[in-house]
Amino acid sequence: MANRRALHFVFKVGNRFETACFYRDVLGMKILRHEEFQDGCKAACNGPYDGKWSKTMVGYGPEDDHFVTELTYNYGIGSYQLGNDFLGITVASRQAVSNARKLKWPLGEMGGGVFETKAPGGYKFYLQDCSPPQSDPVLKVTLAVSDLQKSLNYWSNLLGMKIYEEDEKKQRALLGYADNQCKLELRAIPGKVDHATGFGRIAFSCPQKELSDLEDLMKRENQKILTPLVSLDTPGKATVQVIILADPDGHEICFVGDEAFRELSKVDPEGNKLLDDAIAGDKSDEWFAAQKKPKATG
Repeated sequence: MANRRALHFVFKVGNRFETACFYRDVLGMKILRHEEFQDGCKAACNGPYDGKWSKTMVGYGPEDDHFVTELTYNYGIGSYQLGNDFLGITVASRQAVSNARKLKWPLGEMGGGVFETKAPGGYKFYLQDCSPPQSDPVLKVTLAVSDLQKSLNYWSNLLGMKIYEEDEKKQRALLGYADNQCKLELRAIPGKVDHATGFGRIAFSCPQKELSDLEDLMKRENQKILTPLVSLDTPGKATVQVIILADPDGHEICFVGDEAFRELSKVDPEGNKLLDDAIAGDKSDEWFAAQKKPKATG
């Protein structure tokens, strides 16, 4: 479906400072916008938590034509448990490999010019030591599935993704909405997919008028809807409509109305400063230390 776009993947972060250093200094991404919220998100964008949280969008270019990462930070949570659900993001960037070496950031050589590294919190990234084959260096997001054919039916037949590659022997498939967009790789693993508490969410956009049709389709097909169609407000910015789904393995999927999201997601030239000011003003670690309590584990 040419009118759908792959937007971003949501990560929960426990240490904003270390995480920001990784994305900015190692991967070489830019802070595109930063937003603070006093209450939990109606669509559980920050996970199943109430209270103050923040969202930072980070990527290699504007969200209109780049796949980016959304870093959500809950002020009272210090860390999250990882499951086996998220298998990595692949980035083609010779500069990122060079940055990691200069900063002595741990790199594991995988062969073929590919290096494995981890963001703070343990999320895996695969860095290709080459120039990107397209304008966006972010090539694919890899998720674990328990039954490849069942997942392909969901993502291709119900969500309309094109299957670019399918390898029955290796139990993997590559899907996407357009040739020049970040792809979704599904890789079968033995046993059940465990999301633990560090689970993320992948987001796509579609014309706003299609959201209600998508909701109706999922109801007819008896598929799980985590959050029915709802409007989300961001202070001083556009209101967007979203629906949150779950695939057969429980991977969270957000679809957002494209028109309003393009307004919401404009690059904020103050993004870097807003994030740095928020980090400097965050006294939650000191508060917990004074109470002689550790931050909660998500």
